[in-house]
Amino acid sequence: MGFNCGIVGLPNVGKSTLFNALTETTLAAAENYPFCTIEPNIGRVALNDKRLDELANINNPKNIIPTFVDFVDIAGLVKGASKGEGLGNQFLANIREVDAICHVIRCFDNDDITHVNNRIDPINDIEVIETELMLSDLDSLEKRKLSIEKKAKSGDKEAKLTLIIILKIIEKLEKGVPAREISFEKEEYYTVKLLNLLTIKPVLFIANVDEDSTKNGNNYSKKLCDLGLSKGISTIIMSAKLEAEISEITDIAERKEFLNALDLEESGLEKLTKAGYNLLKLITYFTAGPKEVRAWTIKKGTIAKAAAGKIHNDFSRGFIAAETIAYNDYILLGGEQKARENGSIRTEGKEYIVIDGDIIVFRFNV
Repeated sequence: MGFNCGIVGLPNVGKSTLFNALTETTLAAAENYPFCTIEPNIGRVALNDKRLDELANINNPKNIIPTFVDFVDIAGLVKGASKGEGLGNQFLANIREVDAICHVIRCFDNDDITHVNNRIDPINDIEVIETELMLSDLDSLEKRKLSIEKKAKSGDKEAKLTLIIILKIIEKLEKGVPAREISFEKEEYYTVKLLNLLTIKPVLFIANVDEDSTKNGNNYSKKLCDLGLSKGISTIIMSAKLEAEISEITDIAERKEFLNALDLEESGLEKLTKAGYNLLKLITYFTAGPKEVRAWTIKKGTIAKAAAGKIHNDFSRGFIAAETIAYNDYILLGGEQKARENGSIRTEGKEYIVIDGDIIVFRFNV
């Protein structure tokens, strides 16, 4: 289990080119015209986690299984999408299914690639997309409000609470405030989640720059970064065109050499996945042995019993204990056996909160 990111933006900002590069496929038709993506393309990308390689070097397993990110390439939104303009609500519906939204913003000049608004303006592009998402949420909430009001008038306590929350969100949306920026009481979050709002989803900005601006950005990306800082949104600077070139290098050593030549420490994909994990508060724990070394993705704060259930329901249902080794101890001591001999294995109960990098053996009985 990893997470899925919806790649959204205006037409011709480089979404499909980026998608092709990230997934190392040509599933998305990266053509120079709007709406070339007729159905959402989904690509699954293995996360590059160096810890997995270190664990494999120690265990020499038959199988190495990383965790994955699903990227969903969603067709370009335009002004009026919430009212059906362009390909409209069809694509707004696709955004509802993703965990996070990656706004791809064009931050490069190129007279050969048309811009839907005939000018490069990252801030305006963001405003167009955000406005359409807010309008879609408003439309959805207004429709819900009609049925909820009837239940609330009949004395339904749950309906009364839901109505208060809906009215609160509508008021903010009408003032241009997305749902993710609204403060909710702890007891309100469950109801908010059920509303399945587009603007409640966490967001990343992707500044798609020219190749020469990949390392330090440019004036366009600086404006985007400043906007992101003001809203608490991370901005990833990358070049979709350059990522496409990187994706064609299949040899890992050659790819690293290519990045070094560009004075880049990591690819855009690596930056994006790290930012995505941080955005969604995700961590990784591992299972390791001669048969398999595997990475498992869970939410930060997940208890051992729930983490065991990621492997199999039986592990959770019959949970006895979680034999846990800290990653650094495992590597330093050279594996599970040495860790046992050194007394570095901790026996944790079902309420233990799993730490990023833990290597765990679950004991269970069903």
